[in-house]
Amino acid sequence: MNCISRLTRMSSSSGKKHIQIDITSDSVCPWCYVGKKNLDKAIASSNHKYSFEMKWHPFLLDPSAPKEGVAKKEIFEKKFGPRAQQITARMKEVFEGVGMDYDVSGLTGSSVESHRLIYFAGKQGQDKQHQLVEELFHGYFTQGRYIGDRGFLVESAKKVGVEGAEEFLANPINGMKEVNEELRKFSSNINGVPHYVINGKHQLSGGQPPEAFLRAFQSAASN
Repeated sequence: MNCISRLTRMSSSSGKKHIQIDITSDSVCPWCYVGKKNLDKAIASSNHKYSFEMKWHPFLLDPSAPKEGVAKKEIFEKKFGPRAQQITARMKEVFEGVGMDYDVSGLTGSSVESHRLIYFAGKQGQDKQHQLVEELFHGYFTQGRYIGDRGFLVESAKKVGVEGAEEFLANPINGMKEVNEELRKFSSNINGVPHYVINGKHQLSGGQPPEAFLRAFQSAASN
């Protein structure tokens, strides 16, 4: 996380090419977490060449997901049927490939509250927003934490230094206008996540490997 903080504070006087990354993602999308891990690796290996600016935008894989938590396994079986076990096994392999355990215990449900919090974190700095996204992903996918649990959200915010999260989330109106605006702006023209737009025009989708991001950085910096 610290390397991200240093990167985003790099000044233009360093002579490094500037890379702006707009990331559209859902907090309950496992490929979004895999993509973030690979993006972070690409950034860490190229911070001598580029300065980075990143912003996270919301996406709702299931806009009708209930606020009340539902067992992940139950949702997976309902959504994927006989393929649920195979898909879960595949995701466990993918997560192991990036050094993480994939935990299918716990609850899932609406991710709207997390997107409100991610927006709020961004108002306090893109570093904090990026770090918060990591905390939310890590808790939900590797520790069985529920993405709709207010306590988990506030705890994650405190870990990365986001101030006032509990008070912000207490009012259900806070951040909803901005989240809905971003959903219209960044989600209306894509069919899935993660989705990346680099320097406003170079696009990548899916859980890309670090090498794909490095190629995109190079292409964006040369234009």
